[in-house]
Amino acid sequence: MEPQDAAGDGRKAHVVFVVTEDWFFASHFLPMARAAVSAGHPVSVVTRVRAHREAIAATGARVVELEAERSSLNPMAAGYAAGQLAAILKALETDIVHCIALRGILVGGAAAMLAGIPSRVYALTGLGLIGARQDRAGRLARTALRLLIRGPLETARTRYLFENPDDARLLGLDPGSPRVAVVGGAGIDPEAWVPQPLPPHPPLRIALTARMLWSKGIDTAVEAARRARAEGANLELSLHGAPDPSNRRAVPEATLRDWSRDGITWHGATDDVAGALRHAHVACLPSRGGEGLPRALLEAAASGRAILTTDVPGCRTLVRDGIEGLVVPPDDPASLAAAMVRLAADPALVARMGAAARARIVEGGFTEAAVTDGVLRLYAELA
Repeated sequence: MEPQDAAGDGRKAHVVFVVTEDWFFASHFLPMARAAVSAGHPVSVVTRVRAHREAIAATGARVVELEAERSSLNPMAAGYAAGQLAAILKALETDIVHCIALRGILVGGAAAMLAGIPSRVYALTGLGLIGARQDRAGRLARTALRLLIRGPLETARTRYLFENPDDARLLGLDPGSPRVAVVGGAGIDPEAWVPQPLPPHPPLRIALTARMLWSKGIDTAVEAARRARAEGANLELSLHGAPDPSNRRAVPEATLRDWSRDGITWHGATDDVAGALRHAHVACLPSRGGEGLPRALLEAAASGRAILTTDVPGCRTLVRDGIEGLVVPPDDPASLAAAMVRLAADPALVARMGAAARARIVEGGFTEAAVTDGVLRLYAELA
């Protein structure tokens, strides 16, 4: 069955993606837009436009600008953005609203309600700081979000897209429900990320490729590397990424520069993640939580690199302890250091885990093709 408009004239449904930042859509979701266009759907992307309009438009999607600050939690600002977005959705004659990330769901869901559009896809890409916090404030915030998303923002024609089963349960949903699809993050193209030979060993070269945020556990990795080296492990840690100026959890540049000594180097922003991984044996992301399924892990696994990560939603969805890598408790530099020491002493294990990580991508449903197939099935169910 193919999605139709309300008139039932047989045309494919107009899918409108709502995402706060154009760079986020460009870095993660271009394959979804291309797949929808290829399937015959008119596609629009409503976002704050900065430097990625052309990349999005190249998929065949129309880019519509909506100025909204993603870090703002001001209800009045969010309400104003929802009103603007509702007018845009009406003007576009939207059939399906595909809302990406938490703020996109809150603003996009409210706008869809105002515009009278019942067919919605809510794609939760993680909960950020709200998901990482384990204190009372974090629990209350998660409860409030569940009541809001599953309450006034939900319709009988709402479908949910998650990157790990834990987030589905957090919203009170069964990951196996027909209203829910759990996909391999944004997916990755295994033909674009081809494993390269491992560099000479020793030293064990560890790469951390991510935005430089406290929530990513950058400080945990630095402290763990220092401890492992103090124990005699021959290893180097390379940090690749820049602080996000719009994110209050960004690690200051001065701190990153101060960390760059004694086998630890901050390289700044990079447009060549594949190159950073090519010169590494192991990828590390000691997240404190709030992830959907980090693209950094997908890229590392597709590149055939063993992974060091933490036992938090999303990270543990991809990486199985002892198979694709080692999984340690979050915010635990001692456990991460012990894992680094183990891998530094066993290059054969590093190679086996890297090969298993690549197989996990290809065979485990983490490819772009698998993810876009799941998304297109959701659109078909909303016919």
